[in-house]
Parts: sequence; C-alpha cells; structure tokens
Amino acid sequence: MAMMRYNFFSEVLSLCVDVTITYPARRFTYAPDSKPEHVILESPKAPLQDGMKLQTVYILHGGGDDDSLVYRNTNLERYAEDNCVMTVTAQAKDSFFIDTDYGFRYYTFFTEELPRVVQCLFASSPKREDNFVIGMAMGGNAAMMLAMKRPDLYAGVVDLSGGIGCSVDTDYFVDELVTWKKIRRLPAAFGEAEKQRGGPWDLGAIAQKNWDDQVTMPALYIAVGENDFIRDVVRKDRDALRAIGYQFHYEEAAGLKHEWAFWDRYIGKALYEWLPLRRTPANEPA
Repeated sequence: MAMMRYNFFSEVLSLCVDVTITYPARRFTYAPDSKPEHVILESPKAPLQDGMKLQTVYILHGGGDDDSLVYRNTNLERYAEDNCVMTVTAQAKDSFFIDTDYGFRYYTFFTEELPRVVQCLFASSPKREDNFVIGMAMGGNAAMMLAMKRPDLYAGVVDLSGGIGCSVDTDYFVDELVTWKKIRRLPAAFGEAEKQRGGPWDLGAIAQKNWDDQVTMPALYIAVGENDFIRDVVRKDRDALRAIGYQFHYEEAAGLKHEWAFWDRYIGKALYEWLPLRRTPANEPA
C-alpha cells in the first residue's frame, strides 16, 4: 500500500487541510516483465495503465480525531490493499461535517471541493458506483447525512457508532442540541435547537422526502457495539429508517464498545463483505 499525506488550501474553507490518501500500489507493476529483487512470492500484478481509475472509499473520522488516526489504530491500509480500493480521509476538526453555524462549510467541502480535487489530481474514479463512505462515531452520523443529502454521489455508505450529530430521528436530534449543550461545539455548529425541524440538517425530513420521491439511495449499513454508550441513539436512527420503509443492514457487535476494536473489525467487514466493490485492480482507462 502506498500512503500520501496531502495538504492543500481549500477555497471553500479558506484553510489548509490535511488529507491522507492510500493506493493499493502493490497490486500493480510498471512493466509486465518486471521482477522484484527480493524472493518473497507475490500474487500476479496488473500493469499500470494511462488514465486508469480506482474505486474510492472516503473515511470520515470521529470526534477529536484527525485524518491519520484511523490508519494508526486499525488495519485499514491492509484491508484497502486486499480489496483494491483507494482511500481518502480529510481532517474535519469537530465540525460534524456540516456547513457550520460559525462559518466553516465542511459539508460543501466534502461533497463538492474534496471529490473534485481528488478525482482530478489522483487516480480516483468519478463514477457513483465507484465511490463509498465509511464513518466512525461523529463520522458515522456524517456518513448517514451524506447518504441522505447526496445519494447521487455514493454507491454504499457505512455508519459505525454514529450517535452525536445529525439524526434521522428528528425529535431526538432537536432534543440532543439541548441535552448535550455541555458539548459546546455541538450547538455552535448546528445553531439553535428550535430552528432545526425542516432545516438543512433534519435528516428525518430529508429521508422522508427521498422516500416519497423514490430517490435511488446508496446501499446503507449501520453497526454499533453492543456495549457502546451511544447504542440506544443508533437504534433511534435504525427505527426511524424502518418506520419510513428503508431497506438497510443493521448489526450490533457483542461485547464491543465505542472503541478501535469495534471500528477495526467493522471497517474490515465493510470492505470485505458489505460494500459492492469490484475488487479488480483498475477499471478501463477513461
């Protein structure tokens, strides 16, 4: 696996942003007859081709984390290499991945600027069927938010332990901004609780409209640890989606909590089992 730490100036945010990108580089060879000098046997490699593109998984980090932490605490690099996907993880601070009330437009960054930059400067396929999202904790809520607000961008979305931030249960979402106001960044990001119903981050209303309009949705996957302190909140999203009529996969992991052991296991499960990945070295050149 090849790893890059890419820093660029975001026009949307007016900030320099750190992005970690991985390529399944050991799946490819620069020439069909090339031979590594070491003696370790490797599986056959595909030749690098002009204009080739890779399926891409956007990883949304949790609260308090940065773009590098998931790679340091899970086996994501190996999982991505095995499944022949590119990964992209950008630093979102604790913005909840939304266009915040205090002025930083992270939702716009993640849905418009970041994919454009990644698809133009790196070997990332722009096709919907080649793009996916996995989010953890704060990033889990954000993954669900991206699925509901921009279903046109992704073929599959995975919400792991998403419990603080946007919710499909509108009543809970509004109450959360009052109950959890001690987490000052939460109301600072979303604004006043009483203004949320029918607003841009009311996923319950957006999910219902998608359903009524028969919008083509990404494949949805939700999982949480059985002993996670946020488990009952995740169940609220599960129940709200079921009440509307959505089809999705839901799991609770026995004995696991809000922890890296859970996220490592389920990032692996998402890549090996859940997401509709092609798992071939590359698509046809553009």
